[in-house]
Amino acid sequence: MKTIKVVSYNIHRAIGIDRKFAPERIIEILQTINADVVMLQEVDEGVPRSNELNLAQVLADACGYNHHALSHNVSLKKGRYGNATLSRFPIVKQNNIDLTIEDKKRRGCQHTTLQISDSITDFQFLEVFNLHLGLSAKERQKQAGKLFKSNEFIELAMAQPCIIGGDFNDWRSLLRALFIIGKDFSCATDRTSFRGNEVAMKTFPSFAPRGGLDRIYYRGNMVCEQVSTSKMRIAKVASDHLPVIARFRIDDDV
Repeated sequence: MKTIKVVSYNIHRAIGIDRKFAPERIIEILQTINADVVMLQEVDEGVPRSNELNLAQVLADACGYNHHALSHNVSLKKGRYGNATLSRFPIVKQNNIDLTIEDKKRRGCQHTTLQISDSITDFQFLEVFNLHLGLSAKERQKQAGKLFKSNEFIELAMAQPCIIGGDFNDWRSLLRALFIIGKDFSCATDRTSFRGNEVAMKTFPSFAPRGGLDRIYYRGNMVCEQVSTSKMRIAKVASDHLPVIARFRIDDDV
């Protein structure tokens, strides 16, 4: 049995709601959370607005993550940006699944396979899908379909520990049934309201959250033991999203 802390965070290129580029604020938040696996969205590389830094490398180095992967979705006049996964576990496989629909803005889902056990005789892996979906409901439905039809997803056994997290942009939770009923996922970031229905934890906008855009779904031999958003004051300014943090227990018999 292993306990793993996971965070999903749209860092908005480390540009806060005060319009200041301040990666040190993101670093402070990630260091405080101290997760084992970090799924980031809107991560720049070589873009002037972020001093042409490789933000994934900067954050990984500053926060002590020996393993990271960066996948580019959007190319700008100078530089690119996309999703990044930072990990305390070795990343043994990585790929970017193109979720772009027709002439819409380019979107993607980064898939990484993490080796979460160092046993020579009994390797154990966690499959991590880190995504950023589009702005329209029809677009997001088609993107979910592309993800579920991808080889990376189709090849997974139902019992294999698997996380799909990121910025879903799903204001009305229209994708919940596709994940929970259609693909047998649970949603770590759902909460039961006083009326008894499931509602998403609110993460956007960070200074006064109204929408549950950032979510973590999970499947396989794993249990969500705790989930929250960051309560740090700096998190209300560092990005327009709040990070969501979930702690999972993963069984050994996979």
